Amino acid sequence: MFSGLVDSVGTIEHVAETGAGREFRIACGYHDLADGESIAVNGACLTVREHGGGWFIAAAVVTTVDRTTVGAWTPGRRVNLERAMRLGDRLGGHLVLGHVDGVARVQAVEQRADARLVDLALPSALAELMVAHGSLTVDGVSLTVNELPAPDVVQISLIDYTIRHTTLGALREGDDVHVEADVIGKYVQRLTAPYRAHSI
Repeated sequence: MFSGLVDSVGTIEHVAETGAGREFRIACGYHDLADGESIAVNGACLTVREHGGGWFIAAAVVTTVDRTTVGAWTPGRRVNLERAMRLGDRLGGHLVLGHVDGVARVQAVEQRADARLVDLALPSALAELMVAHGSLTVDGVSLTVNELPAPDVVQISLIDYTIRHTTLGALREGDDVHVEADVIGKYVQRLTAPYRAHSI
């Protein structure tokens, strides 16, 4: 479980295809990792296989590669990192599982006064889980839905702190990002599906 508050930005140093999956060595700011712990890498929960001072190795299995942008990651790419929450931690973002629901494409980036507005084109299955001023996770960052400007489009507003302390400040039109919908919305959707189908 995560909160969507990125606590380090890492850099992919090496990529290899191994028996464990698509394996990444990532340079980071962590010096007290443990084998087997979970780290959200751009919002995808991965397991630490090996580690040392300022680096760790994790692997993504084929199901993760199929659902994310992980298959396109190469050395030099910067990634948002967050270690799993401890019970009793402050929940400054929202409840994030680290399970990427889909990949969205950046449709537009606009600077408006002190906010940077980013429009994301979503898979339709994800779009219906978005509500104005609700929560979503983009590349591991907990954000608020600013607007829903069109069907299957969600707009986020990036503040200066997020721009400076995550990779989202580098987003450009055409980029692909991981999106995780609010888990509460997913449960509500699942529980009400039979009733909504019956009412049509």
